[in-house]
Amino acid sequence: MYRYDSFDHQITAERVAQFRDQVRRRLAGELSEDEFRILRLQNGLYMQIHAYMMRIAVPYGLVSAAQMRMFAHIARKYDRGYGHFTTRQNIQFNWLKLQDAPDILAELASVEMHANQTSGNCIRNITSDEFAGVARDEIVDPRPYAEILRQWSTFHPEFAYLPRKFKFAITGASEDRAAIAVHDIGLAVVKNAQGEVGFRVLVGGGLGRTPVIGVEICDFVPWQHIITYAESIVRVYNEYGRRDNIYKARIKILVKALGIEEFKRQVEADWQHTKNGPCTITQSELDRVAAYFTAPAYEVCANEDESLQAMLDDNRGFANWYQRSVKHHKVAGYASVVLSLKKTGIAPGDATDKQMDAAAELAERFSFGELRITHMQNLVLADVKQSDLFSLWEAAKALGMATPNIGLITDMICCPGGDFCTLANARSIPLAKAIAECFEDIDFQHDIGELEMNISGCINACGHHHVGHIGILGVDKDGEEWYQVQIGGAQGNDANLGKVIGKSFSFEQMPEVIARLLQVYVRERYDDERFIDTVRRLGVEPFKAEVYGTLVESDEALKAPDYELLKVGVSYDMPYYSPRF
Repeated sequence: MYRYDSFDHQITAERVAQFRDQVRRRLAGELSEDEFRILRLQNGLYMQIHAYMMRIAVPYGLVSAAQMRMFAHIARKYDRGYGHFTTRQNIQFNWLKLQDAPDILAELASVEMHANQTSGNCIRNITSDEFAGVARDEIVDPRPYAEILRQWSTFHPEFAYLPRKFKFAITGASEDRAAIAVHDIGLAVVKNAQGEVGFRVLVGGGLGRTPVIGVEICDFVPWQHIITYAESIVRVYNEYGRRDNIYKARIKILVKALGIEEFKRQVEADWQHTKNGPCTITQSELDRVAAYFTAPAYEVCANEDESLQAMLDDNRGFANWYQRSVKHHKVAGYASVVLSLKKTGIAPGDATDKQMDAAAELAERFSFGELRITHMQNLVLADVKQSDLFSLWEAAKALGMATPNIGLITDMICCPGGDFCTLANARSIPLAKAIAECFEDIDFQHDIGELEMNISGCINACGHHHVGHIGILGVDKDGEEWYQVQIGGAQGNDANLGKVIGKSFSFEQMPEVIARLLQVYVRERYDDERFIDTVRRLGVEPFKAEVYGTLVESDEALKAPDYELLKVGVSYDMPYYSPRF
Protein backbone atom coordinates (compact mmCIF):
# COMPACT_ATOMS: atom_id res chain seq x y z
CA MET A 1 0.00 0.00 0.00
CA TYR A 2 1.05 3.61 -0.44
CA ARG A 3 3.55 5.01 2.06
CA TYR A 4 4.05 8.73 2.67
CA ASP A 5 7.00 10.44 1.05
CA SER A 6 8.78 13.44 2.59
CA PHE A 7 6.28 15.87 1.05
CA ASP A 8 3.31 14.00 2.52
CA HIS A 9 4.94 14.02 5.97
CA GLN A 10 5.70 17.72 5.73
CA ILE A 11 2.27 18.93 4.70
CA THR A 12 0.56 16.68 7.24
CA ALA A 13 2.77 17.95 10.08
CA GLU A 14 2.24 21.55 9.01
CA ARG A 15 -1.53 21.05 8.86
CA VAL A 16 -1.56 19.60 12.40
CA ALA A 17 0.42 22.56 13.76
CA GLN A 18 -1.82 25.01 11.93
CA PHE A 19 -5.00 23.45 13.27
CA ARG A 20 -3.61 23.24 16.80
CA ASP A 21 -3.21 27.02 16.79
CA GLN A 22 -6.68 27.50 15.31
CA VAL A 23 -8.23 25.39 18.07
CA ARG A 24 -6.25 27.31 20.70
CA ARG A 25 -7.61 30.58 19.36
CA ARG A 26 -11.18 29.22 19.27
CA LEU A 27 -10.99 28.00 22.85
CA ALA A 28 -9.52 31.35 23.92
CA GLY A 29 -12.38 33.22 22.28
CA GLU A 30 -10.15 34.80 19.65
CA LEU A 31 -12.17 33.13 16.88
CA SER A 32 -15.95 33.10 16.73
CA GLU A 33 -17.77 29.89 15.77
CA ASP A 34 -18.58 31.37 12.36
CA GLU A 35 -14.88 32.15 11.81
CA PHE A 36 -13.81 28.75 13.10
CA ARG A 37 -16.37 26.69 11.22
CA ILE A 38 -14.63 26.73 7.84
CA LEU A 39 -11.29 25.96 9.52
CA ARG A 40 -12.56 22.91 11.40
CA LEU A 41 -14.40 21.59 8.35
CA GLN A 42 -11.12 21.69 6.40
CA ASN A 43 -9.88 19.21 8.99
CA GLY A 44 -12.91 16.93 8.90
CA LEU A 45 -14.37 18.19 12.17
CA TYR A 46 -18.16 18.59 12.39
CA MET A 47 -20.35 19.79 15.24
CA GLN A 48 -23.18 17.31 15.73
CA ILE A 49 -26.03 16.92 18.20
CA HIS A 50 -24.04 15.69 21.19
CA ALA A 51 -20.39 16.36 20.43
CA TYR A 52 -17.85 16.94 17.69
CA MET A 53 -17.48 14.33 14.98
CA MET A 54 -14.26 13.81 13.04
CA ARG A 55 -14.14 12.03 9.68
CA ILE A 56 -10.80 10.36 8.91
CA ALA A 57 -9.72 9.97 5.29
CA VAL A 58 -9.05 6.43 4.09
CA PRO A 59 -7.91 6.84 0.47
CA TYR A 60 -9.57 4.21 -1.75
CA GLY A 61 -10.51 2.30 1.41
CA LEU A 62 -7.10 0.71 2.05
CA VAL A 63 -5.68 0.55 5.60
CA SER A 64 -2.79 -1.23 7.25
CA ALA A 65 -3.03 -3.18 10.48
CA ALA A 66 -1.14 -0.37 12.23
CA GLN A 67 -3.64 2.19 10.99
CA MET A 68 -6.58 0.04 12.11
CA ARG A 69 -4.98 -0.18 15.55
CA MET A 70 -4.75 3.60 15.58
CA PHE A 71 -8.49 3.78 14.95
CA ALA A 72 -8.99 1.47 17.93
CA HIS A 73 -6.71 3.67 20.05
CA ILE A 74 -8.62 6.83 19.11
CA ALA A 75 -11.91 5.11 19.92
CA ARG A 76 -10.65 4.17 23.39
CA LYS A 77 -8.81 7.34 24.30
CA TYR A 78 -10.93 10.06 22.76
CA ASP A 79 -14.34 8.55 21.92
CA ARG A 80 -16.73 6.08 23.56
CA GLY A 81 -15.02 2.91 22.46
CA TYR A 82 -16.21 2.61 18.87
CA GLY A 83 -16.01 4.10 15.38
CA HIS A 84 -18.36 4.21 12.41
CA PHE A 85 -17.28 3.14 8.90
CA THR A 86 -19.00 5.13 6.17
CA THR A 87 -20.17 4.75 2.58
CA ARG A 88 -17.17 6.86 1.54
CA GLN A 89 -14.76 4.17 2.84
CA ASN A 90 -13.82 6.47 5.72
CA ILE A 91 -14.24 6.21 9.47
CA GLN A 92 -16.00 8.68 11.78
CA PHE A 93 -15.72 9.25 15.51
CA ASN A 94 -18.85 10.79 17.01
CA TRP A 95 -18.01 11.77 20.59
CA LEU A 96 -14.92 13.99 20.47
CA LYS A 97 -13.92 17.06 22.45
CA LEU A 98 -12.66 20.08 20.55
CA GLN A 99 -9.53 20.39 22.66
CA ASP A 100 -8.53 16.83 21.72
CA ALA A 101 -8.83 17.29 17.94
CA PRO A 102 -5.24 18.46 17.32
CA ASP A 103 -3.83 15.55 19.33
CA ILE A 104 -5.97 13.12 17.32
CA LEU A 105 -4.63 14.55 14.06
CA ALA A 106 -1.07 14.30 15.40
CA GLU A 107 -1.56 10.66 16.35
CA LEU A 108 -3.08 9.92 12.96
CA ALA A 109 -0.07 11.54 11.27
CA SER A 110 2.20 9.09 13.10
CA VAL A 111 0.64 6.27 11.04
CA GLU A 112 0.42 8.30 7.82
CA MET A 113 -3.23 9.30 8.04
CA HIS A 114 -5.14 12.57 8.20
CA ALA A 115 -8.59 14.17 7.95
CA ASN A 116 -7.81 16.61 5.15
CA GLN A 117 -10.58 17.24 2.63
CA THR A 118 -13.09 14.94 4.29
CA SER A 119 -15.36 17.96 4.43
CA GLY A 120 -15.73 21.33 2.81
CA ASN A 121 -16.27 22.44 -0.77
CA CYS A 122 -13.28 20.64 -2.21
CA ILE A 123 -12.37 17.34 -3.84
CA ARG A 124 -13.17 14.73 -1.20
CA ASN A 125 -11.60 11.35 -0.46
CA ILE A 126 -11.33 9.27 -3.65
CA THR A 127 -13.06 5.90 -3.41
CA SER A 128 -12.56 2.67 -5.31
CA ASP A 129 -13.34 -1.04 -5.53
CA GLU A 130 -12.67 -2.88 -2.26
CA PHE A 131 -11.38 -5.84 -4.29
CA ALA A 132 -8.94 -3.77 -6.35
CA GLY A 133 -5.83 -5.74 -7.22
CA VAL A 134 -7.33 -9.15 -6.46
CA ALA A 135 -10.61 -9.38 -8.40
CA ARG A 136 -10.82 -11.91 -11.20
CA ASP A 137 -12.73 -9.51 -13.44
CA GLU A 138 -10.17 -6.73 -13.07
CA ILE A 139 -8.90 -5.07 -16.25
CA VAL A 140 -6.23 -2.97 -14.54
CA ASP A 141 -5.57 -2.28 -10.85
CA PRO A 142 -7.09 1.19 -10.30
CA ARG A 143 -5.22 1.97 -7.07
CA PRO A 144 -2.14 3.62 -8.64
CA TYR A 145 -4.43 5.95 -10.59
CA ALA A 146 -6.50 6.64 -7.47
CA GLU A 147 -3.31 7.54 -5.59
CA ILE A 148 -2.10 9.81 -8.39
CA LEU A 149 -5.48 11.56 -8.38
CA ARG A 150 -5.30 11.86 -4.58
CA GLN A 151 -1.91 13.53 -4.77
CA TRP A 152 -3.10 15.88 -7.53
CA SER A 153 -6.25 16.89 -5.65
CA THR A 154 -4.73 17.33 -2.19
CA PHE A 155 -4.66 21.07 -1.37
CA HIS A 156 -5.14 21.90 -5.05
CA PRO A 157 -5.04 25.72 -4.88
CA GLU A 158 -7.51 26.27 -7.69
CA PHE A 159 -10.10 23.88 -6.25
CA ALA A 160 -9.96 24.74 -2.54
CA TYR A 161 -13.27 26.61 -2.71
CA LEU A 162 -15.56 24.92 -5.19
CA PRO A 163 -19.28 25.75 -5.39
CA ARG A 164 -19.93 22.53 -3.45
CA LYS A 165 -18.24 19.28 -2.41
CA PHE A 166 -16.86 17.10 -5.19
CA LYS A 167 -16.50 13.31 -5.23
CA PHE A 168 -14.54 10.88 -7.40
CA ALA A 169 -14.91 7.10 -7.65
CA ILE A 170 -12.79 4.78 -9.77
CA THR A 171 -13.10 1.13 -10.76
CA GLY A 172 -10.74 -1.09 -12.71
CA ALA A 173 -13.00 -4.11 -13.16
CA SER A 174 -15.72 -5.11 -15.59
CA GLU A 175 -18.21 -5.10 -12.70
CA ASP A 176 -18.60 -1.71 -11.04
CA ARG A 177 -18.29 -2.16 -7.29
CA ALA A 178 -17.45 1.50 -6.63
CA ALA A 179 -20.84 3.02 -7.55
CA ILE A 180 -19.18 5.32 -10.08
CA ALA A 181 -22.52 6.37 -11.60
CA VAL A 182 -23.55 8.34 -8.50
CA HIS A 183 -20.40 10.43 -8.19
CA ASP A 184 -19.52 13.86 -9.56
CA ILE A 185 -16.86 12.13 -11.65
CA GLY A 186 -16.91 8.36 -12.13
CA LEU A 187 -13.96 6.65 -13.79
CA ALA A 188 -13.92 3.13 -15.26
CA VAL A 189 -10.73 1.61 -16.62
CA VAL A 190 -11.19 0.38 -20.18
CA LYS A 191 -9.01 -0.84 -23.03
CA ASN A 192 -9.47 0.25 -26.62
CA ALA A 193 -9.18 -1.93 -29.72
CA GLN A 194 -5.41 -1.57 -29.67
CA GLY A 195 -5.22 -2.78 -26.06
CA GLU A 196 -4.29 0.65 -24.73
CA VAL A 197 -5.47 1.58 -21.22
CA GLY A 198 -7.73 4.54 -20.69
CA PHE A 199 -10.81 5.69 -18.83
CA ARG A 200 -14.50 5.90 -19.57
CA VAL A 201 -15.58 9.08 -17.81
CA LEU A 202 -18.99 9.72 -16.29
CA VAL A 203 -19.93 13.15 -14.97
CA GLY A 204 -22.75 14.73 -13.02
CA GLY A 205 -23.86 11.78 -10.92
CA GLY A 206 -24.97 12.17 -7.34
CA LEU A 207 -27.71 11.56 -4.81
CA GLY A 208 -29.13 13.93 -2.21
CA ARG A 209 -31.95 16.37 -2.90
CA THR A 210 -31.66 15.92 -6.68
CA PRO A 211 -30.57 12.35 -7.44
CA VAL A 212 -28.98 11.87 -10.85
CA ILE A 213 -27.26 8.97 -12.60
CA GLY A 214 -24.03 10.22 -14.17
CA VAL A 215 -23.77 10.49 -17.94
CA GLU A 216 -20.85 9.59 -20.17
CA ILE A 217 -18.81 12.59 -21.22
CA CYS A 218 -16.02 10.60 -22.89
CA ASP A 219 -15.74 6.91 -23.73
CA PHE A 220 -11.94 6.83 -23.76
CA VAL A 221 -9.42 9.20 -22.16
CA PRO A 222 -5.85 7.81 -22.37
CA TRP A 223 -4.47 7.18 -18.89
CA GLN A 224 -1.69 9.72 -19.45
CA HIS A 225 -4.31 12.49 -19.68
CA ILE A 226 -6.78 11.57 -16.97
CA ILE A 227 -5.57 14.30 -14.59
CA THR A 228 -5.74 17.04 -17.21
CA TYR A 229 -9.16 15.89 -18.40
CA ALA A 230 -10.52 15.71 -14.85
CA GLU A 231 -8.99 19.09 -14.13
CA SER A 232 -10.84 20.61 -17.08
CA ILE A 233 -14.12 19.15 -15.83
CA VAL A 234 -13.60 20.61 -12.36
CA ARG A 235 -12.41 23.92 -13.81
CA VAL A 236 -15.57 24.38 -15.88
CA TYR A 237 -17.65 23.48 -12.83
CA ASN A 238 -15.67 25.87 -10.63
CA GLU A 239 -16.27 28.73 -13.05
CA TYR A 240 -19.94 28.18 -13.85
CA GLY A 241 -21.35 26.17 -10.94
CA ARG A 242 -23.88 28.07 -8.86
CA ARG A 243 -22.80 29.66 -5.60
CA ASP A 244 -26.06 31.50 -4.89
CA ASN A 245 -28.07 28.40 -3.91
CA ILE A 246 -26.56 25.51 -1.92
CA TYR A 247 -29.26 23.16 -3.22
CA LYS A 248 -28.31 23.85 -6.83
CA ALA A 249 -24.55 24.04 -6.44
CA ARG A 250 -23.47 20.51 -7.38
CA ILE A 251 -22.01 19.74 -10.79
CA LYS A 252 -25.04 17.61 -11.67
CA ILE A 253 -27.16 20.77 -11.75
CA LEU A 254 -24.71 22.49 -14.09
CA VAL A 255 -24.56 19.48 -16.42
CA LYS A 256 -28.34 19.31 -16.52
CA ALA A 257 -28.66 23.06 -17.14
CA LEU A 258 -26.13 23.13 -19.98
CA GLY A 259 -26.83 19.68 -21.40
CA ILE A 260 -24.08 17.11 -21.70
CA GLU A 261 -23.06 18.15 -25.22
CA GLU A 262 -22.52 21.80 -24.30
CA PHE A 263 -20.80 20.85 -21.05
CA LYS A 264 -18.51 18.51 -22.97
CA ARG A 265 -17.75 21.23 -25.53
CA GLN A 266 -16.60 23.55 -22.76
CA VAL A 267 -14.52 20.84 -21.12
CA GLU A 268 -12.86 19.90 -24.42
CA ALA A 269 -12.12 23.56 -25.17
CA ASP A 270 -10.41 23.98 -21.81
CA TRP A 271 -8.59 20.67 -22.16
CA GLN A 272 -6.88 21.76 -25.37
CA HIS A 273 -4.82 24.21 -23.30
CA THR A 274 -3.58 21.61 -20.77
CA LYS A 275 -3.77 18.22 -22.48
CA ASN A 276 -0.01 17.82 -22.86
CA GLY A 277 0.95 20.12 -20.00
CA PRO A 278 2.77 19.51 -16.72
CA CYS A 279 -0.04 17.35 -15.28
CA THR A 280 0.31 14.75 -18.03
CA ILE A 281 1.16 11.46 -16.31
CA THR A 282 4.44 9.96 -17.45
CA GLN A 283 5.24 6.27 -17.52
CA SER A 284 7.95 6.81 -14.92
CA GLU A 285 5.48 8.50 -12.56
CA LEU A 286 2.93 5.72 -13.01
CA ASP A 287 5.64 3.13 -12.38
CA ARG A 288 6.77 4.99 -9.25
CA VAL A 289 3.31 4.99 -7.72
CA ALA A 290 2.40 1.49 -8.96
CA ALA A 291 5.44 0.13 -7.12
CA TYR A 292 3.54 0.73 -3.87
CA PHE A 293 0.80 -1.66 -5.00
CA THR A 294 2.76 -4.73 -6.01
CA ALA A 295 1.28 -8.12 -5.18
CA PRO A 296 2.19 -9.63 -1.80
CA ALA A 297 4.32 -12.74 -1.49
CA TYR A 298 1.66 -15.28 -2.41
CA GLU A 299 2.48 -18.91 -1.77
CA VAL A 300 2.02 -21.61 -4.34
CA CYS A 301 -0.98 -23.32 -2.77
CA ALA A 302 -2.10 -26.87 -3.26
CA ASN A 303 -5.58 -27.39 -4.59
CA GLU A 304 -7.88 -27.07 -1.57
CA ASP A 305 -11.08 -28.06 -3.30
CA GLU A 306 -11.49 -31.48 -1.69
CA SER A 307 -10.56 -30.57 1.89
CA LEU A 308 -12.47 -27.29 1.72
CA GLN A 309 -15.54 -29.04 0.36
CA ALA A 310 -15.36 -31.56 3.18
CA MET A 311 -15.40 -28.74 5.75
CA LEU A 312 -18.32 -27.09 3.98
CA ASP A 313 -20.25 -30.36 3.94
CA ASP A 314 -19.60 -30.98 7.63
CA ASN A 315 -20.42 -27.53 9.03
CA ARG A 316 -23.56 -25.68 7.96
CA GLY A 317 -22.57 -22.47 9.76
CA PHE A 318 -19.26 -22.37 7.93
CA ALA A 319 -21.02 -23.16 4.65
CA ASN A 320 -23.49 -20.29 5.11
CA TRP A 321 -20.64 -17.90 5.86
CA TYR A 322 -18.58 -19.16 2.95
CA GLN A 323 -21.49 -18.68 0.56
CA ARG A 324 -22.02 -15.05 1.48
CA SER A 325 -18.66 -13.75 2.74
CA VAL A 326 -15.99 -15.46 0.62
CA LYS A 327 -15.22 -14.02 -2.82
CA HIS A 328 -13.18 -15.32 -5.74
CA HIS A 329 -9.53 -14.30 -5.98
CA LYS A 330 -7.36 -14.01 -9.08
CA VAL A 331 -4.60 -16.14 -7.48
CA ALA A 332 -5.20 -19.88 -7.19
CA GLY A 333 -5.54 -21.08 -3.62
CA TYR A 334 -6.56 -17.65 -2.25
CA ALA A 335 -9.85 -15.90 -1.51
CA SER A 336 -11.09 -12.49 -0.40
CA VAL A 337 -13.23 -12.38 2.73
CA VAL A 338 -15.79 -9.80 3.85
CA LEU A 339 -15.98 -9.25 7.61
CA SER A 340 -19.56 -8.27 8.37
CA LEU A 341 -20.23 -5.20 10.52
CA LYS A 342 -23.97 -5.90 10.38
CA LYS A 343 -24.63 -8.11 13.37
CA THR A 344 -28.23 -7.76 14.55
CA GLY A 345 -28.52 -5.25 17.38
CA ILE A 346 -25.50 -3.19 16.30
CA ALA A 347 -25.64 -0.02 14.24
CA PRO A 348 -24.56 -0.90 10.66
CA GLY A 349 -20.94 0.06 10.09
CA ASP A 350 -20.04 0.37 13.78
CA ALA A 351 -17.00 -1.44 15.19
CA THR A 352 -15.72 -1.39 18.75
CA ASP A 353 -12.12 -0.68 19.67
CA LYS A 354 -11.71 -4.37 20.51
CA GLN A 355 -13.08 -5.41 17.12
CA MET A 356 -10.76 -2.99 15.33
CA ASP A 357 -7.74 -4.28 17.25
CA ALA A 358 -8.82 -7.83 16.49
CA ALA A 359 -9.39 -7.02 12.81
CA ALA A 360 -5.82 -5.72 12.65
CA GLU A 361 -4.61 -8.98 14.17
CA LEU A 362 -6.64 -10.99 11.66
CA ALA A 363 -5.11 -8.95 8.84
CA GLU A 364 -1.61 -9.72 10.06
CA ARG A 365 -2.39 -13.38 10.59
CA PHE A 366 -4.33 -14.05 7.41
CA SER A 367 -3.96 -11.22 4.86
CA PHE A 368 -0.48 -9.68 4.71
CA GLY A 369 -1.34 -6.96 7.23
CA GLU A 370 -3.87 -5.06 5.08
CA LEU A 371 -7.62 -4.44 5.23
CA ARG A 372 -10.14 -2.73 2.97
CA ILE A 373 -13.17 -0.65 3.99
CA THR A 374 -16.15 -1.13 1.69
CA HIS A 375 -18.74 1.49 0.74
CA MET A 376 -21.26 -1.06 2.02
CA GLN A 377 -19.81 -0.40 5.52
CA ASN A 378 -18.00 -3.70 6.01
CA LEU A 379 -14.33 -4.73 6.11
CA VAL A 380 -12.42 -6.95 3.69
CA LEU A 381 -9.38 -9.20 4.07
CA ALA A 382 -8.33 -9.36 0.44
CA ASP A 383 -5.69 -12.12 0.43
CA VAL A 384 -6.65 -15.15 2.52
CA LYS A 385 -5.40 -18.65 1.77
CA GLN A 386 -8.26 -21.04 1.23
CA SER A 387 -6.67 -23.40 3.73
CA ASP A 388 -7.07 -20.67 6.38
CA LEU A 389 -10.73 -19.95 5.75
CA PHE A 390 -12.10 -22.19 8.49
CA SER A 391 -9.71 -20.77 11.09
CA LEU A 392 -10.57 -17.24 9.99
CA TRP A 393 -14.28 -17.99 10.23
CA GLU A 394 -13.91 -19.27 13.80
CA ALA A 395 -11.91 -16.20 14.81
CA ALA A 396 -14.28 -13.74 13.10
CA LYS A 397 -17.33 -15.47 14.60
CA ALA A 398 -15.92 -14.99 18.09
CA LEU A 399 -15.59 -11.27 17.33
CA GLY A 400 -19.15 -10.87 16.04
CA MET A 401 -17.82 -10.20 12.53
CA ALA A 402 -18.92 -13.36 10.74
CA THR A 403 -22.66 -12.82 10.31
CA PRO A 404 -23.39 -14.68 7.04
CA ASN A 405 -25.51 -11.88 5.60
CA ILE A 406 -23.31 -10.17 3.02
CA GLY A 407 -25.58 -8.98 0.21
CA LEU A 408 -28.74 -9.99 2.10
CA ILE A 409 -31.50 -7.94 3.67
CA THR A 410 -29.75 -7.34 7.01
CA ASP A 411 -26.53 -6.20 5.30
CA MET A 412 -27.98 -2.68 5.24
CA ILE A 413 -26.37 0.63 4.50
CA CYS A 414 -27.39 3.06 7.21
CA CYS A 415 -26.35 6.62 8.04
CA PRO A 416 -26.06 7.80 11.70
CA GLY A 417 -29.42 9.57 11.34
CA GLY A 418 -31.25 11.52 14.00
CA ASP A 419 -29.37 9.95 16.90
CA PHE A 420 -26.30 11.98 15.96
CA CYS A 421 -26.64 14.17 12.87
CA THR A 422 -27.97 17.73 13.07
CA LEU A 423 -29.29 17.47 9.50
CA ALA A 424 -31.36 14.31 9.98
CA ASN A 425 -35.15 14.32 10.00
CA ALA A 426 -35.52 10.84 11.45
CA ARG A 427 -33.62 8.05 13.16
CA SER A 428 -31.88 5.54 10.93
CA ILE A 429 -30.11 3.28 13.43
CA PRO A 430 -33.18 2.20 15.46
CA LEU A 431 -35.09 1.50 12.25
CA ALA A 432 -32.25 -0.63 10.91
CA LYS A 433 -32.26 -2.53 14.20
CA ALA A 434 -36.02 -3.11 14.09
CA ILE A 435 -35.94 -4.40 10.51
CA ALA A 436 -32.89 -6.59 11.17
CA GLU A 437 -34.58 -8.15 14.20
CA CYS A 438 -37.64 -9.04 12.12
CA PHE A 439 -35.67 -10.74 9.38
CA GLU A 440 -32.57 -12.05 11.14
CA ASP A 441 -33.37 -15.74 10.54
CA ILE A 442 -30.55 -16.74 8.23
CA ASP A 443 -32.56 -19.37 6.37
CA PHE A 444 -35.20 -16.76 5.59
CA GLN A 445 -32.52 -14.33 4.40
CA HIS A 446 -30.96 -16.93 2.13
CA ASP A 447 -34.38 -17.76 0.71
CA ILE A 448 -35.05 -14.10 -0.08
CA GLY A 449 -31.59 -13.85 -1.60
CA GLU A 450 -29.71 -10.81 -2.80
CA LEU A 451 -31.34 -7.62 -1.59
CA GLU A 452 -29.80 -4.23 -0.87
CA MET A 453 -31.61 -2.07 1.67
CA ASN A 454 -30.34 1.47 2.21
CA ILE A 455 -31.55 3.89 4.89
CA SER A 456 -30.99 7.66 5.02
CA GLY A 457 -32.13 9.91 7.84
CA CYS A 458 -32.54 12.93 5.55
CA ILE A 459 -32.57 14.09 1.96
CA ASN A 460 -28.77 14.39 1.86
CA ALA A 461 -28.79 10.62 1.22
CA CYS A 462 -25.66 9.59 3.13
CA GLY A 463 -27.27 6.15 3.26
CA HIS A 464 -27.59 6.00 -0.55
CA HIS A 465 -31.30 5.20 -0.32
CA HIS A 466 -31.93 6.23 -3.94
CA VAL A 467 -29.91 3.26 -5.23
CA GLY A 468 -31.09 0.64 -2.77
CA HIS A 469 -33.26 -2.21 -4.02
CA ILE A 470 -35.38 -0.97 -1.14
CA GLY A 471 -34.59 2.60 -0.16
CA ILE A 472 -35.86 4.30 2.98
CA LEU A 473 -35.77 8.06 3.55
CA GLY A 474 -36.52 9.72 6.87
CA VAL A 475 -38.83 12.72 6.55
CA ASP A 476 -40.22 15.22 9.03
CA LYS A 477 -43.95 15.79 9.33
CA ASP A 478 -44.98 18.37 11.89
CA GLY A 479 -42.11 17.44 14.15
CA GLU A 480 -42.68 13.69 13.85
CA GLU A 481 -40.43 11.23 12.05
CA TRP A 482 -41.88 9.38 9.08
CA TYR A 483 -40.32 7.21 6.39
CA GLN A 484 -40.72 7.30 2.64
CA VAL A 485 -40.15 4.01 0.79
CA GLN A 486 -38.90 3.50 -2.73
CA ILE A 487 -38.00 0.36 -4.63
CA GLY A 488 -36.07 -0.55 -7.77
CA GLY A 489 -32.88 1.39 -7.16
CA ALA A 490 -29.53 -0.18 -7.97
CA GLN A 491 -25.84 0.62 -8.09
CA GLY A 492 -23.16 -0.95 -10.26
CA ASN A 493 -23.27 -1.57 -14.00
CA ASP A 494 -27.07 -1.21 -14.11
CA ALA A 495 -27.28 1.81 -11.82
CA ASN A 496 -30.81 3.11 -11.44
CA LEU A 497 -32.80 5.38 -9.14
CA GLY A 498 -35.64 3.83 -7.18
CA LYS A 499 -39.28 4.94 -7.39
CA VAL A 500 -41.32 6.07 -4.40
CA ILE A 501 -44.23 3.70 -3.77
CA GLY A 502 -46.51 6.26 -2.14
CA LYS A 503 -47.15 8.15 1.07
CA SER A 504 -44.78 7.78 4.00
CA PHE A 505 -45.09 5.49 7.03
CA SER A 506 -44.55 5.76 10.74
CA PHE A 507 -41.62 4.15 12.48
CA GLU A 508 -43.86 1.43 13.91
CA GLN A 509 -45.21 0.42 10.52
CA MET A 510 -41.92 0.13 8.68
CA PRO A 511 -40.94 -3.50 9.42
CA GLU A 512 -44.41 -4.60 8.34
CA VAL A 513 -44.14 -2.54 5.16
CA ILE A 514 -40.93 -4.37 4.32
CA ALA A 515 -42.66 -7.69 5.03
CA ARG A 516 -45.41 -6.89 2.53
CA LEU A 517 -42.89 -5.90 -0.14
CA LEU A 518 -41.21 -9.26 0.35
CA GLN A 519 -44.55 -11.05 0.18
CA VAL A 520 -45.08 -9.75 -3.33
CA TYR A 521 -41.58 -10.78 -4.32
CA VAL A 522 -41.91 -14.33 -2.97
CA ARG A 523 -45.30 -14.73 -4.59
CA GLU A 524 -44.35 -13.35 -8.01
CA ARG A 525 -40.70 -14.18 -8.53
CA TYR A 526 -39.43 -16.57 -11.15
CA ASP A 527 -36.91 -19.25 -10.22
CA ASP A 528 -33.63 -17.68 -9.08
CA GLU A 529 -34.94 -14.19 -9.84
CA ARG A 530 -33.57 -11.47 -7.60
CA PHE A 531 -35.79 -8.94 -5.84
CA ILE A 532 -34.52 -6.11 -8.06
CA ASP A 533 -35.26 -8.12 -11.21
CA THR A 534 -38.81 -8.85 -10.07
CA VAL A 535 -39.35 -5.13 -9.42
CA ARG A 536 -38.01 -4.28 -12.88
CA ARG A 537 -40.28 -6.85 -14.50
CA LEU A 538 -43.47 -6.00 -12.61
CA GLY A 539 -43.02 -2.31 -11.88
CA VAL A 540 -43.98 -0.56 -8.65
CA GLU A 541 -47.78 -1.03 -8.74
CA PRO A 542 -48.10 -4.63 -7.43
CA PHE A 543 -45.88 -3.77 -4.48
CA LYS A 544 -47.75 -0.54 -3.81
CA ALA A 545 -51.10 -2.35 -3.89
CA GLU A 546 -49.90 -4.98 -1.42
CA VAL A 547 -48.50 -2.44 1.02
CA TYR A 548 -51.41 -0.03 1.03
CA GLY A 549 -54.20 -2.55 0.52
CA THR A 550 -56.75 0.08 -0.50
CA LEU A 551 -56.11 3.63 -1.61
CA VAL A 552 -54.82 5.69 1.31
CA GLU A 553 -56.20 9.20 1.06
CA SER A 554 -54.08 10.83 3.75
CA ASP A 555 -51.23 10.25 6.11
CA GLU A 556 -53.71 10.19 8.99
CA ALA A 557 -55.28 7.08 7.47
CA LEU A 558 -52.04 5.26 8.02
CA LYS A 559 -52.49 5.71 11.75
CA ALA A 560 -56.03 4.32 11.78
CA PRO A 561 -56.62 0.98 13.58
CA ASP A 562 -58.11 -0.64 10.46
CA TYR A 563 -54.93 -0.06 8.48
CA GLU A 564 -53.58 -3.57 8.92
CA LEU A 565 -50.19 -4.73 7.73
CA LEU A 566 -48.64 -8.13 8.01
CA LYS A 567 -47.72 -8.71 11.65
CA VAL A 568 -44.12 -9.80 12.04
CA GLY A 569 -43.78 -9.64 15.80
CA VAL A 570 -41.40 -6.90 16.86
CA SER A 571 -41.25 -4.66 19.88
CA TYR A 572 -41.02 -0.94 19.19
CA ASP A 573 -40.24 0.06 22.76
CA MET A 574 -37.01 1.85 21.87
CA PRO A 575 -37.37 5.64 21.82
CA TYR A 576 -33.60 6.00 21.52
CA TYR A 577 -31.03 3.51 20.36
CA SER A 578 -27.28 3.37 20.25
CA PRO A 579 -25.37 0.19 21.06
CA ARG A 580 -22.52 2.18 22.57
CA PHE A 581 -24.34 4.25 25.20
